[in-house]
Amino acid sequence: MAIISARGIGRPKKHPVEIAGAARKDAALNAEDLDLSEHHPLGREALDVAMAWAVIGIFAIAFFAILHYMSLILIPVTLAVVVGLILGLVADRLGQAGVPRFGIALVLSTLVFAVLFLLINSLAQPVATLVREGPSFIERTVSRIVPFLESQQWLHISPATFETGPMSMQSLIENSSNILGVVTANLTPAIVQGLIFFAALLLFLYGRLRLRRTIILAFPTRRQRLVAIRVLNAIDQVLGYYFATASVLYLGLGVSMTLIAYFGGLAMPVLWGLFAFLSSFIPFLGITLMTISVAIAGILTHDALIIGLIPAVIFFGLHLVMENLIFPAIMGRQWEINPFIVFLAILFWTWMWGAVGAMLALPLSLIMMTVLAELFPERKATPHLPG
Repeated sequence: MAIISARGIGRPKKHPVEIAGAARKDAALNAEDLDLSEHHPLGREALDVAMAWAVIGIFAIAFFAILHYMSLILIPVTLAVVVGLILGLVADRLGQAGVPRFGIALVLSTLVFAVLFLLINSLAQPVATLVREGPSFIERTVSRIVPFLESQQWLHISPATFETGPMSMQSLIENSSNILGVVTANLTPAIVQGLIFFAALLLFLYGRLRLRRTIILAFPTRRQRLVAIRVLNAIDQVLGYYFATASVLYLGLGVSMTLIAYFGGLAMPVLWGLFAFLSSFIPFLGITLMTISVAIAGILTHDALIIGLIPAVIFFGLHLVMENLIFPAIMGRQWEINPFIVFLAILFWTWMWGAVGAMLALPLSLIMMTVLAELFPERKATPHLPG
């Protein structure tokens, strides 16, 4: 007796070949649909995206134009905020020790003023000497370097090159006087910016905790406030730790430069060490200017060109070892910044705000890197392996 299943009634079974053919046909239709969607002409959605990016671009242009236009005020205020953030860890330690907020602000701002005053006082006499003996210094430098340049025939340089044209002695002296005129014209704005800087630093250190609390409470949800707290703590930590470590290492570099200048026969070795310490805080540009200055001083001091270049070579090699081996080993990979990004930041902020912008390029890059790292943390996916 044959038993017939109810599920088999009215459903003729398909051959496996027919099933495979239908599957291929469905896949071809789906692929055709995808191709049509990919090659679909741009519509309103693409126009909306372009409009959004255009608005962002216009906003960015307007924002940086305002930064450049209000540089007289924004430069000292930004510098005061960065210095205040760097001193944030010290301010917290003093607050834990029971020092009142106004006392913390007064002590730290006075300490910054004293350091800057000592630096300016130590640089005043060498700068005055350089201004007074600038023409003779240029003449001696050219007279020592010209024989070496003449020996390099591929440069096509002769004594006539320095007698007429832009490389002549008269042109160099006129350009040096123009530079002094620019410095003198900018002296009054620099004094005004200095007063704004110290006032902003004192007030920022005094109201730092209150400003921090205001920023945190400006966010409505608890999660957003926790993110704000984490970002502010990370900024204080990275700036304080980075510049504390950099100050110690660059201080050692300054001491090493003092010894190099002393044994290399350069005048005022302590001043060379101070220059090395300060210039190290400006990546790329600082080490370049410092190496060129040491090379010129060595050439003017010694008769032999090779001997005169030895202090510059030693300093440059020591700086390379410190920046590429010692500093990354101490700071760790989590604080590393792409050198190309730092270079672009220095060029941009130097174009925007001049020498102070070059000094602020690295702190602003650190702040931006920290904010992005906290807002968009890296999520490492853990692979689920079969058991």
